Amino acid sequence: MRTPPPGPEHGRLEGNIYLALALHIRARGLGEVYVGETGWDLTRPGERQDTVLTSDVAVVLAERLPLPPPRKGLTYRPLAPDLVVEVASPTQSRPDLADKALHWIERGVAAVWVIWPAQRELDVWTASVREPRTLHEDDDLDGGDVVPGFSLSLSQLW
Repeated sequence: MRTPPPGPEHGRLEGNIYLALALHIRARGLGEVYVGETGWDLTRPGERQDTVLTSDVAVVLAERLPLPPPRKGLTYRPLAPDLVVEVASPTQSRPDLADKALHWIERGVAAVWVIWPAQRELDVWTASVREPRTLHEDDDLDGGDVVPGFSLSLSQLW
């Protein structure tokens, strides 16, 4: 059974975080921002099965550009982004997206932000901690070491 496409709220939040990140990153030449169900080949050498995950929004820092070419026969680039943003859909649970966030991190992503529209919260996952830091609507999100100088009041997301 195929998962239904995201609804308008998902798209609006995805667009809002993309715009904030893209404006900051482009103005400073920090890298590139990718939006809209972008697939990334996270397969490790020697693995028998391909590992491809999709992000709602992803950032690749300038020092890792240009993107490497896809492996033969695949469309996806063999690279873990530096930052991944996921917007939770109504059918996704915190344990499900915690598993996905940890999978991203185990495959080399430095930070994962999971946006929870219904709760107006955002979980910040990093490689250095196994539990997320949850921000609320009145908190500010900062890019930390991954996106230096980035700051966004979460109230601007909604």
